[in-house]
Amino acid sequence: MAEPATPTEPTAGGPQRLQKVLSAAGVASRRVIEDYLVQGRIEVNGTVVTELGTRADPAVDHVSVDGVAVQLDTAKRYYVLNKPTGVVSSMKDEQGRPDLRRFTDELDDRVYNVGRLDAETSGLLLLTNDGELAHVLAHPSFGVEKTYIAKVRGRVTPQTLQRLKQGVELDDGPIRADRAKLLQAQGDARHSIVELTLHSGRNRIVRRMLKEVGHPVVELVRRQFGPLHLGTLRSGQLRELTKAERGALLTIARQAEATRGTAGAKED
Repeated sequence: MAEPATPTEPTAGGPQRLQKVLSAAGVASRRVIEDYLVQGRIEVNGTVVTELGTRADPAVDHVSVDGVAVQLDTAKRYYVLNKPTGVVSSMKDEQGRPDLRRFTDELDDRVYNVGRLDAETSGLLLLTNDGELAHVLAHPSFGVEKTYIAKVRGRVTPQTLQRLKQGVELDDGPIRADRAKLLQAQGDARHSIVELTLHSGRNRIVRRMLKEVGHPVVELVRRQFGPLHLGTLRSGQLRELTKAERGALLTIARQAEATRGTAGAKED
């Protein structure tokens, strides 16, 4: 990780005054940024900075305000897609099935999906050209939670929910839900609506868990991915993340990077 910026004269494309950098990132006006500096609300590479002359390089330095990461590299793009059923999570499907290009071809930036949803699962899929962040969000060791709503066969009981939270044994090892709750049991007892939250990225994991406890999935949608919520985004719609959402994602990525660095130092 880079060392905190120092108040040296900027070079082309190099360090610039924080007031200019953060104003360009849309945080606040330069005058307000000066107040933030004096108040100790800004960190550069994990170190609180208070000097008005402090500089940062948008290409390499990590800057946060009130503990929330700020996106300085404007070349990085982040989108949320409400993926419909019948579409595979790929930018080019070799079998000729409908893929994500139908949603991304009109974008100016080349982006890729973070993780996957199987073809018959709909819901929230993150698309980005930020490879480092994509790695953190997709890797289960970083504990990014995903929340799913599933319509399943049969009447789900409290005992079944407890079993999901305690863990079930699958062919590729044990797995448990971080949270599980019943949203609706339909009157005819033929189906139930359940909400599952977990951080595993294993293939078709929600479907396999629910089948293991005797409730095969009829319909499945991912409603939440980390700090991102599907909200009212309609099926097939794509939108760019808000500044707050980008900050939340970058904060997760940087905290994971810091944790990984600390773990590596302990191993050494």
